[in-house]
Amino acid sequence: MNQIIKEKLAVLPALPGCYLMKNRHEQVIYVGKSKNLKNRVRSYFTGANDRKTQRLVQEITSFDYVVTNSEIEALILEMNFIKKYDPRYNVLLKDDKSYPYLKITAERHPRLLITRQVKKDKGKYFGPYPNVFAARETKKLLDRLYPLRKCNNPPGRYCLYHQMGQCLACSKIPPSEETYKQIVQQLSSFLQGGYKEIKKELKEKMLVASEQLDFERAMELRDQIEHIEIVMEKQKVILNDKIDRDIFGFSYDKGWMCIQVFFVRQGKLIESDASVFPFFGEAQEAFTSYIGRFYLHQNHIKPNHILVPVGTDTDLIAELLDTHVYTPYRGQKKKLVDLAVENAQIALKEKFSLIERDEERTIVAVEQLGKILQIETPHHIEAFDNSNMQGTDPVSAMVVFTDGRPDKKGYRKYKIKSVEGPDDYETMREVIRRRYTRVLKENLPLPDLIIVDGGKGQMSAALDVLENELGLDIPLCGLVKNDKHKTSEILYGNPPEVVPLERRSQEFYLVQRIQEEVHRFAITFHRELRGKGLFQSELDSIPNVGQKRRKLLLTHFQTMENIKNASIEEITKLGIPRKVAEGIQDHLNNKE
Repeated sequence: MNQIIKEKLAVLPALPGCYLMKNRHEQVIYVGKSKNLKNRVRSYFTGANDRKTQRLVQEITSFDYVVTNSEIEALILEMNFIKKYDPRYNVLLKDDKSYPYLKITAERHPRLLITRQVKKDKGKYFGPYPNVFAARETKKLLDRLYPLRKCNNPPGRYCLYHQMGQCLACSKIPPSEETYKQIVQQLSSFLQGGYKEIKKELKEKMLVASEQLDFERAMELRDQIEHIEIVMEKQKVILNDKIDRDIFGFSYDKGWMCIQVFFVRQGKLIESDASVFPFFGEAQEAFTSYIGRFYLHQNHIKPNHILVPVGTDTDLIAELLDTHVYTPYRGQKKKLVDLAVENAQIALKEKFSLIERDEERTIVAVEQLGKILQIETPHHIEAFDNSNMQGTDPVSAMVVFTDGRPDKKGYRKYKIKSVEGPDDYETMREVIRRRYTRVLKENLPLPDLIIVDGGKGQMSAALDVLENELGLDIPLCGLVKNDKHKTSEILYGNPPEVVPLERRSQEFYLVQRIQEEVHRFAITFHRELRGKGLFQSELDSIPNVGQKRRKLLLTHFQTMENIKNASIEEITKLGIPRKVAEGIQDHLNNKE
């Protein structure tokens, strides 16, 4: 524990508030809240912690805190800080799921959509459907039953759905608002449990069609009835009061938590889902924070009632969400909460082996790699590789690995500008210079380790730029491939020396994955550029001739020779301005 932390711990107030843990780069890596800052923050640095918390504490070099008037203010502030800083250890918010809903839009010609964004736009939302397949199947069924708008055609210009009787919007005489209102009411009633009446009506229509020997129509109605039975009747009534509820249960062990949620709509259990994630601090507070972010940041629709296990601060959640939150102590509701807890325990137990194995492959491998290289744990690794074909179209690519996992939002592609021919060393100089000049200029976080795909030459080029041009001291290593293009050895130091990595160790597999990923990314980028080059034509270099005009010319005239022989008038008939047409002709006919 450093002196800065000791001094701050000594003056922490015993009040509610938020705390922000920072690493040596002054980045916020974890945000938490507590009703007693003094006790909570001190607990990280004293006493026994699980392995995950120890890992977090090892990275902390300082912390800040904000005192609030109440615990609910601390909870709201915590959620806002997480959204603002996106801390690496607050993986919960990033991993929360956004469930699909069925939505009836509030337009003149309403539509039925599947959406993951719940907005205050007067639309009607139904769900959620954690099972996306179930949402799609339900929509397919409803599209057959209710002819809401499915196209943007003007009146009288029929779409395929109109021909099938599934879209009224493009009729010659569009439906009245009253007609749409009736359809929307029927559709809403269906989704809220009134499908039995619809099923009864369909059966009557099927019998009539059969009696009239309209067997094709009868079969179509039979299929619709079967779809209703498959999609809707699997939902069983578990509560008779028909109140919408979300039922939560949770379990935790070894620094991991699983939260199970049951979605009950109109008294029916429509779906359930589980989330497993690491947490730090108190389990009850982590559970409370999860529920707050679940509704406020992920925009899930709040039901009338939320049921939670014993020990949960129901008053705090109710005040935060402005809805009914309570813990049942008897009856069917108590059994449902217990069932959610039991499911969470089972899910956590099932995933533990996978979780621990994943940790061995990622963060533990990163820690071991840092120890072998004798550097601080390289949580943030940036790797580079070059690609060209006999010196043409040289490119470079960078991939980012955070805690041993690919961080694709940090990937970057580079077209090489200053290098002529197949010069891998100068290519590496250019891309390292461009990357870290920008990092310094924009005050971006520096990596803990840089990896270049190559040996001593590539390492020397990269180190020269970093140390002599930019004045940066960042650990850098090189990865050498064997004759089968597989990772052979890792080089580190100045001068570079082979680092003894056990071939079957997780840290060796980690650098192998990094090398394969950066190579894949660079090769893919190079192929994209080559592919674009194959489809270029003489029109590409003509001023004022963009993609749309090129497509128009080639579609109409078919060949470059026909364009070359066309008159100015023939070209202008396509809607191309005369000056541009003259420029096309001048360019093509003077090219030789």
